[in-house]
Amino acid sequence: MNANQVLWEKGDFTRIAETMRQSGEQLVHRIGIKKGMKVLDVGCGDGTTAIPAARLGADVLGVDIARNLVTAGNRRAQAEKLSNCRFVEGDACNLQAIADGEFDVTMSIFGAMFAPKPFEVARELVRVTKNGGKVIMGNWIPNDPTLVAQILRISSAYTPPPPEGFISPMTWGIPDNVAQRFGEAGVQPQQITYTRETFTFDVPIAPPAFMNRFKMFYGPTMNAFEAAEKNGRDRELADELKTLFVSQNKSGRDDATTIDATFLLVSVGV
Repeated sequence: MNANQVLWEKGDFTRIAETMRQSGEQLVHRIGIKKGMKVLDVGCGDGTTAIPAARLGADVLGVDIARNLVTAGNRRAQAEKLSNCRFVEGDACNLQAIADGEFDVTMSIFGAMFAPKPFEVARELVRVTKNGGKVIMGNWIPNDPTLVAQILRISSAYTPPPPEGFISPMTWGIPDNVAQRFGEAGVQPQQITYTRETFTFDVPIAPPAFMNRFKMFYGPTMNAFEAAEKNGRDRELADELKTLFVSQNKSGRDDATTIDATFLLVSVGV
């Protein structure tokens, strides 16, 4: 099985995604999704942005490498009677089942950035987008002080070194890297814009309980805890993450968590 598939099927990302719904909806409006558009959502999870896009009347296809998330996405679409939204299994590095120039908007919010071959990802995102359309990516930023970048930084310190040739997904948060990858896919630098945006995690549980949700359901954090436990450092990891979650909580309450996370929003004209 594909290692990336193993990672994202390991937990249950729906338990994290359900805390991101409002920001997903706001981002879809910000992107400018409209009725009648054909939209592809790559690395869509269970539909954090795909479902809101379909509610606006777009014809949406969600693609994810994790089969459990594809099932969860289809379940959500069916529950909302969104016949214009469906989810299928697929790999951002090779969208082989999708024809050239099929979509008005191809988006990937914290999804395709985790695929292991970034140049292939850029090529595929451009390939499936219509001339005059756009590719939208949301990517976490390396060394950013906000939540997700710090979770991934802390987790990586407790896991074994990656294999030779590994390219960190966080490199998608660096504009020069984005320009180089899309440049090799035929996109000129002036066709790409970058802004820093915020996604908010909002959940009615205490910060330590929310941290525990990442421990139990988020693949990268699950791997970190498994490695830390083998070295007798699992409590150290838990304490470090708990401090992070408590310090970044802006809800003003001990029994609720609201935390912002900064990301790079990339818009590519095709």
